[in-house]
Amino acid sequence: MRFLVTLTFTALAAVAGESAHAQAYPAKPVRIVVPFAPGGGVDVTARILAQRLTERVGQSFLVENRTGASGIIGTEYVAKSAPDGYTLLVGSQTTQAVVPAMYKVSYDTARDFAAVTMIATSPLLIVVHPSLPVKSVKDLIALARSRPGQLTFGAASGGTPHMAGELFKLLAGVDMLFVPYKGEGPAVADTMGGQISLVFSNLPVALPQARGGKLRAIAITSPQRVATASEFPTVAESGLPGYEAATWFGLFAPAATPRDIIVKLNAESVGALNVPEVKDRMAAQGLFVVANTPVQFSAFLKTEIPRWAKVVKDAGVKPQ
Repeated sequence: MRFLVTLTFTALAAVAGESAHAQAYPAKPVRIVVPFAPGGGVDVTARILAQRLTERVGQSFLVENRTGASGIIGTEYVAKSAPDGYTLLVGSQTTQAVVPAMYKVSYDTARDFAAVTMIATSPLLIVVHPSLPVKSVKDLIALARSRPGQLTFGAASGGTPHMAGELFKLLAGVDMLFVPYKGEGPAVADTMGGQISLVFSNLPVALPQARGGKLRAIAITSPQRVATASEFPTVAESGLPGYEAATWFGLFAPAATPRDIIVKLNAESVGALNVPEVKDRMAAQGLFVVANTPVQFSAFLKTEIPRWAKVVKDAGVKPQ
């Protein structure tokens, strides 16, 4: 009996301690690590979220860029940080799913990180040079099959635009040549100049060129049409059923971070992201707010990580 009373008291004390810890958090500034340089999609997303969290919580959320090695340096840094809620990561499909399949890294997303929320997702637009005789995905597949190895697409190696192209090749059963670039801008510029055939590009980059007639957009890579580019059909609608590829950005904490802190971070993040002004700012960057629960985000990762690992393996993607 004395043992049961002691055990019950210990459990209650632990719960009370956890609750008090959550109420006190955050007691000092929180760092949100971005494993890429300022100005990119991950950085923009993190800064929008950090600003709103600072306003909501009354404590500073500071973005810190720790760049290098395709995002590995910053991601590994957070994985090894103290699990106290004061060092967070904005990760992406690239850092959490593709890079671990391409490189030898010390972190494992499922083992070393706690999912807080998926912040947003960003579909891509498939755009071709206007001289290419295609107006749909069905046309593109037919042309690629008639010219094996002759059509080219460009992107930064390992990024979502690259992997979207590799997935397209696998599902369509076509042979297109990948041309590596240092960034999306040069790849889009070379598509407009006719040096390469097509590119899978983020909306803010490709949409103005498509609407201006410098490129021809044939489909969007999301599972449904999007409001900001509703004139373009999905890849599935346009000739390749089952295709879906999009960039996503998520908030992560080190794996052993207390559950109550994860819950609080999720609640504050979801509240911050669901403000209309934030949704509008995200949409202007081609981002669509998700703001789901840790359970939902974790469930997504369980299928997303092996999906892209399989694409890397089946396509024979190597670091470049």
